[in-house]
Amino acid sequence: MRGGQSLGEALESYLTEWSERTGIVVETWALPATDVSSRVLRGVMAAMDDALSNVELHSRARIVSIAVTVSKSGLRMTISDDGQGFSLTGAGGGIARMRAAFAEMGGILSVNSVPGQGTTVTGVVPRHR
Repeated sequence: MRGGQSLGEALESYLTEWSERTGIVVETWALPATDVSSRVLRGVMAAMDDALSNVELHSRARIVSIAVTVSKSGLRMTISDDGQGFSLTGAGGGIARMRAAFAEMGGILSVNSVPGQGTTVTGVVPRHR
């Protein structure tokens, strides 16, 4: 992450570099146009890094779809892949780190994986009033 970038800019450059390095296609459905706090930016980038590391190392995915939106209600991050999926009972430390990153921001993260059909990671951070 480079200094002075918005979350959308940081994600866009990170996803481009990741796709070029791994050869896995990234479909970007949405990236936020509004700024978020540095704490949320760091948390989202950390969770994104863990999620994409899992895709690269374990999923055998060809395509990853990404949507990160910021609205009046808060932030939502969705990462879906078309990989092999896995049993959540055998989940490793990456999922725990992603959940911890969202918990530190006051949010929650869920993982849904179907063996043979891929994985979806969804994180939500409500806007604090």
